[in-house]
Amino acid sequence: MDIYSSKFAIIIIIVLVGILALQVMANSNDSSKLIDAETCELYVMDSQINAKKYLNEFNQKCLDFKNLNP
Repeated sequence: MDIYSSKFAIIIIIVLVGILALQVMANSNDSSKLIDAETCELYVMDSQINAKKYLNEFNQKCLDFKNLNP
């Protein structure tokens, strides 16, 4: 199979798109950032130990809303 043939290019593209799709599906559950309602701090849920992992980042919209409504 010649690397300049169109069949080879199509196979490589399909393989790479498949790998990318698998990575997106595998990471979609862990990448959702949640907001703590009391502190407005962002966190992710660790599914293995079922605990919150805080990211030391704050949601600015939440902080602005909390400052308007004490």
